[in-house]
Amino acid sequence: MIEAFLKEQINVDLTQIMQTQFKTYCDYLREENEKYNLTAITEPTEIYVKHFADSALGSIAIAPKSKVCDIGSGAGFPSLPLKIVRPDITVTLVDSLQKRISFTRTLCEKLQISAEFYHERAEDFAKTHSERYDVATARAVAPLPVLLEYVAQTVKIGGTVIAYKTDESELNSASNACNVLGLALDKTHRFVLPDGSNRCLLVFKKIKRTPPKYPRNQNKPRKQPL
Repeated sequence: MIEAFLKEQINVDLTQIMQTQFKTYCDYLREENEKYNLTAITEPTEIYVKHFADSALGSIAIAPKSKVCDIGSGAGFPSLPLKIVRPDITVTLVDSLQKRISFTRTLCEKLQISAEFYHERAEDFAKTHSERYDVATARAVAPLPVLLEYVAQTVKIGGTVIAYKTDESELNSASNACNVLGLALDKTHRFVLPDGSNRCLLVFKKIKRTPPKYPRNQNKPRKQPL
């Protein structure tokens, strides 16, 4: 369903194992969605395009054998589609809701893939996992300045933050956050999904250490964005 798109856009060939994993993912997501309220997207074609293909695009910005942290992982997007198309990477899923962690943990057992799981708020996780990851991803989490504050602390100096957005319109509002957090925009990757919708991957490099006070507690990143 998305094989040709991924081959053309990011040069990924879906093996039979990967195709089977995506089918298992789709079926289990639809089966459990009513219980967990994981997604408003429930039609298989839309799941493949808006969740699987969309998530997998981040592969273009991930070096081989990277340690990837997914903040606000929800139903496993983007980390688990990334893990399916890139078996070489390791993934850590972080979410504040136990039901989502329970879903993704069981899902990984069904997919026969390994991952680490943390039921924690992003700001708490970042403080105890400072500079441990090569890559941090976030998709549909928050406005860009807020998103960057939640994830910057987790990434090593020289590492990468991948923000999944529809366009570049939030970049100006995030310039101060980048300066404070030690990030710099590295690349912008623009795609058009098979359904015609736009996707933009904003790729940041961590060029200096993030001050230890970030991310701030008590929901300050959202209430008082950098």
